Amino acid sequence: MKRQRYVPHPQPVADQQPFDTAEEAWFWFMRAQAARRDGCRFDGGGGMVRPCEADDVYLVARHLVRAGVLKVLHLRTLLDFGARDRAPDGRVRAEQAAARLWDEALDRMSTILRRKGILA
Repeated sequence: MKRQRYVPHPQPVADQQPFDTAEEAWFWFMRAQAARRDGCRFDGGGGMVRPCEADDVYLVARHLVRAGVLKVLHLRTLLDFGARDRAPDGRVRAEQAAARLWDEALDRMSTILRRKGILA
């Protein structure tokens, strides 16, 4: 049986649109994961070419967890509310702790995402 190889398709650099916020990048990654789980191909949404693959956003979060900058609870909060496609509301008593973790995680991720050119 012939082994299939993954070959990424090169993206034109001039047409790339970086994300405005880390939160926008995270929700984009979560939508890509949902599409992948449902067996669909994720086109990136609206014909916009992004400066990364969807998994690159998750890899930044995972790297920060392994480095001890983020805790597993931060990642769990990102995944939980990302699956709901909404940020936790700090005004709701039950979501105050999650909102704090959400903000901390995205703040720490934004530095690396900006350095990689994923954020504007």
